[in-house]
Amino acid sequence: MTDATAPINALHDDLAAAFQIEGWPVRGRLVRMGDAINTILSSHDYPLPVAHLLGEACALAALVGSALKFDGRLLVQAQGDGPVRYVLADYGTDGTMRGFCRYDEGELKALCDSKDAPGAQDLLGKGLFIMTLDRGPDFERTQGMTPIEGDSLSSCAEHYFVQSEQIPTKVNLAVGQITTDTGTQYRAGGALIQVIAGDEARGSTEEIWDRTRALFSTLSDDELVDPTLTPETLLYRLFHEDGVRLEGPTALKAVCRCSRERIVTVLQSFSEEDRNEMVEDDGLIHANCEYCSTDYHIDPSEVVVPAPEALH
Repeated sequence: MTDATAPINALHDDLAAAFQIEGWPVRGRLVRMGDAINTILSSHDYPLPVAHLLGEACALAALVGSALKFDGRLLVQAQGDGPVRYVLADYGTDGTMRGFCRYDEGELKALCDSKDAPGAQDLLGKGLFIMTLDRGPDFERTQGMTPIEGDSLSSCAEHYFVQSEQIPTKVNLAVGQITTDTGTQYRAGGALIQVIAGDEARGSTEEIWDRTRALFSTLSDDELVDPTLTPETLLYRLFHEDGVRLEGPTALKAVCRCSRERIVTVLQSFSEEDRNEMVEDDGLIHANCEYCSTDYHIDPSEVVVPAPEALH
C-alpha cells in the first residue's frame, strides 16, 4: 500500500492509453485510476486484501479493454475455492467501469491472521482466471480461461496471454491509498507490454524483448499510483533513451448500469409465489446492487407481470 499526501491531478488521472517506443517491435498500454477506482472500491466496506484484488482486476480490465476495436464490454473475472470466491471487473469500450467481489469473512480473517500479505492465489485458491468479450446481443460472447497462478492478477494475465493467445506479455498492476484534504482515497495503475513476433523484414525480436522486459521490471507500484507523476513522466523514466510517446487516451469513469427499472424486470422473471416470499416485514421487496451497493425498495404492485392480452 502506498501512502502520500498530495493533490490529485485530474488531467492525468482516470485514463487508459497506448504507448509506443520509437522503432521497437513492442506495444504497450498504461492505465492510471483515481476517482474511478475510488468510487468502485469505496462503494463497499471491503477488507484491504479484497479491495486490492478488485482494484487489480479493474486496472487489468481497462488495460486490455481499452485496446478493443469494437463497441462492447470486456469482463475480467477470477473464481476459486479460496476465501474470495469471485472477483469481477466489467469494462465498457466507452470507458465506463464497475466491479465487485464475493468473499467469506471468516475464511478471509483466518487467512489474514496467518499471512500478512496474501496474494491472488492465497485469496482465490484453486480456480479459473477468465476473460470474456461481449460484443452485444447480436453476437455470441467469446471467452478464454486459464488456471489461477501466481501471487497477483498480473501473473494470471501473463499466463493467460501466453496460453490463450501465444503472445509474450508482461503486466504490472498496483493498488494503493493516498491521503487528501477529504480523507483517504484509493488509487490504481497498470502497465502492459507485448512483443510483436519477428518476421523476415523485422528479424528476431528476442533481444529487444529482453531489453524491454528489463526496463519494465524497474517500474514500481509507487510510480503506478503516484498522483503527482504524470503518465508522460512515468514512461519517460522507463524508456527515455529510446523515445516513447503516449497515444489516444480513453477517459475512465465508474458507472453502474443498475436501475429501478432493471430490478423490476429481473423480479418479473420470478414466479408470483417466489416474489411473495421476497416481501419483507415492511411490505416491500428489498434488492441490493452488488456493484454499487445501491439499495432498492420495490412495492410488489410494481412487479405485477402484465396479462398476455395486455401485451398485444
